[in-house]
Amino acid sequence: MSESAPLADVSDPSDHGNGNDKKDKSSDAAIQKVSSLLRAKDDTSRFVGLALLKSVLDNSPDLRADEVAVTALWDSIPTKFLERLLRTGARQAQTQDSGDAPSKPSSDMLDLAVSVLHTFAALLPDTAKQSPKLLDRIPQLVACLLHSSQDTARLILETLISLVSQPEGARVFVGVQDLSPLTEMAPSQRLALDTLLHASLSAMTPDTDKASLRSKIDSTIASLAASFTGTDAVTLLSFLADLIPRLEPEVLPTNPKWLPALSKFIRNLVASRPTADGRTAFTNLSAALLEAYPTLAPNLLFSDQQKTPSTSSNPFSYLLINLILVDLRATLPTLLAQLNTPDYPPTARRLAAAFNILSHFIGHLLRSVDSFSDDVWILSPDLLLKLRRNIAETLSLTTEFLRDRWDASVAGAMGLHPEARAGAAHTATGSHYTVAWDSKTEPAAQDPLVLAAVRALALWVREDENDLLRKETAGLGDMFVEVYRDGGNGGLDFRRAVLVAFEGLLAEKKGRAAILDNGGWEALAGDLIAVLETWCSPSAASVSSAAIDEADAARGVEIVRVLLPLVEAERPGPREAWMDVVTKVAALYVPSELLLSQHHGPSAAIECLVAALQLVTALLAGAHPGLRKRYVHSTTAVLGIANQIKKSGVVVDAAMKEALQDVVVTLGQLR
Repeated sequence: MSESAPLADVSDPSDHGNGNDKKDKSSDAAIQKVSSLLRAKDDTSRFVGLALLKSVLDNSPDLRADEVAVTALWDSIPTKFLERLLRTGARQAQTQDSGDAPSKPSSDMLDLAVSVLHTFAALLPDTAKQSPKLLDRIPQLVACLLHSSQDTARLILETLISLVSQPEGARVFVGVQDLSPLTEMAPSQRLALDTLLHASLSAMTPDTDKASLRSKIDSTIASLAASFTGTDAVTLLSFLADLIPRLEPEVLPTNPKWLPALSKFIRNLVASRPTADGRTAFTNLSAALLEAYPTLAPNLLFSDQQKTPSTSSNPFSYLLINLILVDLRATLPTLLAQLNTPDYPPTARRLAAAFNILSHFIGHLLRSVDSFSDDVWILSPDLLLKLRRNIAETLSLTTEFLRDRWDASVAGAMGLHPEARAGAAHTATGSHYTVAWDSKTEPAAQDPLVLAAVRALALWVREDENDLLRKETAGLGDMFVEVYRDGGNGGLDFRRAVLVAFEGLLAEKKGRAAILDNGGWEALAGDLIAVLETWCSPSAASVSSAAIDEADAARGVEIVRVLLPLVEAERPGPREAWMDVVTKVAALYVPSELLLSQHHGPSAAIECLVAALQLVTALLAGAHPGLRKRYVHSTTAVLGIANQIKKSGVVVDAAMKEALQDVVVTLGQLR
């Protein structure tokens, strides 16, 4: 690019008089000259003025900081001249690429125009960046990419990132018909992927046409997958791992055709002894795909239908799970020391993704076992046994990490009361951690890594009959109860994961004690009653299907699934404090809207209510006769609720009908 020398005089360092005045006068004169040239009628003068303008801005820090002056200079540039400069420069650069033009300077038009736009995109205030004069250059900038030099292409991409980071610019960018210049250069220019990322995320506004945006994202990812064919695609996988989890459900492509291509990239990377960046890329993307496409991705990642070239004869799923297990075992022991360092967030994100992959793999494994088909077995029995040992070892290490992470954030040492915590200690020798310490940004209960680890641990503890691991997990009982109580308060929700863990702990006496001794009954029973009272109370008499949260109702059923075995295992019978559940269920009011036919009513709510009646029946049946007499009126009220549900005919499921009949018969005998 040819640029004129700076017009502003450089003052002598020894001149202590009016050096600043000289600079100001020189700068004002340069600005006036630039404005005069830009107002000229011929393009040659305008081109010179634009070159001088770029030079003045590059060498005048005070001017660059003056938004009013910068805006005035931007307004002085004729829009049509800038547009013509980009178009002509791109056409001449294309001619040079084809070898038809002998002269090199013709590309200077494009270089200068891009350089000026790059400068103003960085200096203009946000309001000016939203003007059509700048935003309408986006399609031209995209079209110029393929015919630009490497340096000019970098400036174009930086300019585009600045413009598409705002909704107005993103909408213009998404409207560009041909984005192939970006997708074709993406393998060699990471900034191209950054541009697509910012544009896709900024375009998700309430007034955006979600269908059009979804189609655009779908076609763009397909083009990127084609462009990266033959490469390791690490940058593409990293880009998609950032993009896909942040897409709204309405703009996430449904049943995309590029999923097999991404699966192939991941398989090739896993089989090729990946670098640290490669491991991070395929781990984060695999987890993102499994979360976004829970029915499609597991078959692509965990089945062995797609053969991948590998030095190992083991199936891909075995290689993938083993790699993430090795990563977890190698990283978890030293992770706590990184808690408040810049390395923790990316490391924790990768490990959380690894735990999520493990959870999905366990779920896929269980589904393949339940199908009773030899064709869907994803691993041979000997490999499954090896994986079982590795998973158990990794999750045993995970319990140690969770224990240390929770203790550090709550008490500092196991068993130390939370009141022992103190503030930061600032002494003459420096600042030190006090008894309790935690992440400055994400407390343990708000750390996605902790949630992902608890979810994977809970699922395996429930499904695998490993008594030792269940006993180790029981040592986390206080943590489970605390995070359960905090669930639903706007942060991370551990409640479903904790309930799954409790189901696994019920098989061990130590596990049952861990639930009860740490206040598990009170936390779960209180949540169950709160769920029921949202639609079964006098204040909710006009309840409708829309007012019932299906997830809450399903959680209520899971709560009973945990509490019922506790009641049945307690000797010589239920504790008196537990009988409070009987009183509260007896006080429920069942609205008539809830007892509509199954085709109109919320069946999940009825299932939850029937489960609660089963819990009350178990409490009354197991109670001492003397204690039971004190609840005779509550027994009658609960029996009335059961008969009301039975007579309504809302229960059509055979198993639920049988459960409801048992409730009616048992309560009738206890009255």
